[in-house]
Amino acid sequence: QVQLVESGGGLVQPGGSLRLSCAASGSGFSTNVMGWYRQAPGKQRELVAEIDNSGSTNYADSVKGRFTISRDNAKNTVYLQMNSLKPEDTAVYYCKAGPRFGSSWRFNYWGQGTQVTVSS
Repeated sequence: QVQLVESGGGLVQPGGSLRLSCAASGSGFSTNVMGWYRQAPGKQRELVAEIDNSGSTNYADSVKGRFTISRDNAKNTVYLQMNSLKPEDTAVYYCKAGPRFGSSWRFNYWGQGTQVTVSS
């Protein structure tokens, strides 16, 4: 059974920071690429950041310089350090695991999501 469990979401003020974690477990799926996507109310799900098992990364332009993705291969865990948070970062953040970069690959697996709210 594949399981991707996110944690670390919550409510923060603009300019604050959060660190998200996603731990993968199970078998029969690929964690070659792990990453984070987000979806705000009324909007399409969009890339935040991805990282492969060699450390190569892909960031959305909207988060470059503010967010950092990393992973611990021994723990099968991916992290997202979010700094200088803005109200427009408010969304449900979903963890992804799969064989390739991108969201459209049919062998991707997804976590249940964790809410991030940035508000004063």
